[in-house]
Amino acid sequence: MSVTDKLKEGGRQITAGGSAGLVEVCLMYPLDVVKTRLQLGQQDKGMMDCVVKTLKNEGIGGFYKGILPPILAETPKRATKFFTFEQYKVAFTHSDIPVPVTMSLAGLFSGLTEAIVICPSEVVKVRLQADRKSSVKEQKSTAAMAREIYKMEGFGTSGLYRGLGATFGRHGAWNMVYFGLYHSCKDVIPDAKQNPSANLLGRIGLGFTAGSLASIFNIPFDVAKSRIQGPQPDPLTRKYSGTMQTISLVYKEEGFGALYKGLLPKVMRLGPGGAVMLIVYDEVYAWLKKNT
Repeated sequence: MSVTDKLKEGGRQITAGGSAGLVEVCLMYPLDVVKTRLQLGQQDKGMMDCVVKTLKNEGIGGFYKGILPPILAETPKRATKFFTFEQYKVAFTHSDIPVPVTMSLAGLFSGLTEAIVICPSEVVKVRLQADRKSSVKEQKSTAAMAREIYKMEGFGTSGLYRGLGATFGRHGAWNMVYFGLYHSCKDVIPDAKQNPSANLLGRIGLGFTAGSLASIFNIPFDVAKSRIQGPQPDPLTRKYSGTMQTISLVYKEEGFGALYKGLLPKVMRLGPGGAVMLIVYDEVYAWLKKNT
């Protein structure tokens, strides 16, 4: 493959990945708000209680608090996810390495790379989502929140990159299961040319399954990330700092179930969202390959 062809191929992967992420976040974001609030332990009795309180106190707009950082970051985030997965897949492909292991390793490393790109916007997003006192109009803008964090806490792992370790765990684990399962099992899906309907349903089902299982697998890291990046119980003392310290503390004080807080809205988002991303990616990539 020539340099020009490689650049074109990379451009297709980046564009298709970015498109997949943008579509997914616009469709599924309200569930992310509910998930984060449950994980922060803000006195909600469950998913429906959180939904009702948010709707009653903040209106529909409350479900879209903090959406600008994901919209701005989702295109480069998902582009990074799919593009780096393809590169790592090539790097890990070897005759002595089973395909599921190759796909899982490529997914793991694509998640670690993705975490570096996404961490600052996640810190801003979680702070905005945690604010339940102000209306959408009264809430600080994304830029104002980012400036405040940078000014007060800096750019490093005590500021905009706070919780990087937990973000590594969340994205690395999710991508490892998601890509490993999907690409190891996709050959059982009926051929698109012979049976388009069965092919589409198969991809939706496999994408949903991969996204759901990946969410179940990585949620303890997600809970730790929310606790580390979100407001602390005592503003004068940092209770949650490191990934394993946070997981251990949550387990000790709140029990094993607390490590799975927000699982239902997470699965409700990333199960269908996992299917949406893969289908949009495949369709956009196929269209670009045919027309560019």
